[in-house]
Amino acid sequence: MNVSGSFLAIAFIGFNITLSAQAIDNTASFRIIDAPRYMRLHYENDYFTATDIYYTQGLNFEIVAPSYRKFLLSKLLLATKKGISQSGIAVEHNGYTPTSIKSNEILYGDRPFAAAIMLKSFAMTSDTVHNCRITSSLTLGIIGPAAGGYEMQRSIHRWINGQEPFGWQYQIQNDAIVNYELGIEKNIMSSGNSFLLNGLVNARLGTLNSKASAGFVIMAGRLTNTIVSIFSKEKCVSKRKVFFHLYVQPLINMVGNDATLQGGLFNTQSPYTISSPEITRVTYQVNYGGILSFGSIQLDYFKTAISREFETGGTHRWGGIRVGVKF
Repeated sequence: MNVSGSFLAIAFIGFNITLSAQAIDNTASFRIIDAPRYMRLHYENDYFTATDIYYTQGLNFEIVAPSYRKFLLSKLLLATKKGISQSGIAVEHNGYTPTSIKSNEILYGDRPFAAAIMLKSFAMTSDTVHNCRITSSLTLGIIGPAAGGYEMQRSIHRWINGQEPFGWQYQIQNDAIVNYELGIEKNIMSSGNSFLLNGLVNARLGTLNSKASAGFVIMAGRLTNTIVSIFSKEKCVSKRKVFFHLYVQPLINMVGNDATLQGGLFNTQSPYTISSPEITRVTYQVNYGGILSFGSIQLDYFKTAISREFETGGTHRWGGIRVGVKF
């Protein structure tokens, strides 16, 4: 597949159709680990921004290795034959709550309780000639009580001697998750191994959520040789063993559906949901943070802010950490 042609095609999708729930982005360019094999743990929580509402927690554990190209679900992913490719699988759990977990009644006009657990197969292909990167993923799972959101939040709050959570009996009910995601990122401007400006578009379609996103990424600092080799027009090789860069990623999202707000596609028996007319169809988001890479370790600390996702909701912020290890 021609990467430049792919970029134009996805850009057309991203800007011309209206397609947010699966929050953890493990394929982002600024998180590239320069190894064919690695494992990484992602932990996100709005505790990092002193809140306990909306998207309250996310966990993701991923493993990348060449053998996952033969994984059954990987056969359905988009990957070019040319370039540097990486394939992996991940297990992910996300939890969502309203603005209060003290009430044992439905908080109408607020976010519903929801939890999702998923298995994700993903592929990433980098074209060092055209300074592009294509990512694709297929996610299967379940949203609802079977995901164990109540049990997880109750256990964590007991560990920290926090508020006992009430209201989970009104959560989004069990339904299937089948989601496909495709994205492409291309360099716009670069300066050796110290600065990159990339444009990106991304589209998701499925029962968990459907949306299109467009934006750009700025990376500045001492960039790794792998990031430079993919995106920089000046192929500067550094012999340093420690790398560090800051990043900021502003995005605009065009939202079609979100099961964590509206309920599942097949099971319409959820006791409380946000109706379709109340969904905010255009949201604004910014991800920013810093990454330190040394030896076989990558450390990432970040924060995210997003505009309101439904008419009676508010803005939200959360943060997180990621630890990756090459093997």
